[in-house]
Amino acid sequence: MDDSLALLISETEIKQKVEEMGRKINHFYAGQDLDKLVVIGILRGSFIFMADLARQLTIPVELDFMDVSSYGRSSVTTGMVRILKDISEDITNKHVLLIEDIVDSGLTLKYLSKILWARSPRSLRICTLLNKPSRRRTELEPDFYGFMVPDEFIVGYGLDYAGKYRELPYLAIVKP
Repeated sequence: MDDSLALLISETEIKQKVEEMGRKINHFYAGQDLDKLVVIGILRGSFIFMADLARQLTIPVELDFMDVSSYGRSSVTTGMVRILKDISEDITNKHVLLIEDIVDSGLTLKYLSKILWARSPRSLRICTLLNKPSRRRTELEPDFYGFMVPDEFIVGYGLDYAGKYRELPYLAIVKP
């Protein structure tokens, strides 16, 4: 491991948690009137988590993506969200599950939720691998989350710092 990183969550722990989250999501949607669940990943950070989670789902799904920017090359959100790629799927009257890597301030997801609710989905739920409520600047809370994490800058398993560390199979804290 790089000397500038400290292990936070191992590859094995992530795998077990993603399997558990898949079971919870399958159970949650099992009794609902569901043609298919539209699963929307927020690029780029969520792509590894979303791929692993999608393989755990036994319900019919349609996968789509949005690419947004709120961090730029900084470790702190700018508070301004730019949509770089919008979804392709029509979500009118469909159940939607928005997949994020980490819910930090909550500002990005609050903004995206507002945009998606304007498109009249039947339901909109938020799923994140990491939940960091100590940084929350809005009342938004994820419906499904894997790990509660400390107020540290985390990389690996899709999360990056200025484009580095996404490929790591574990989660680590960037040391100052």
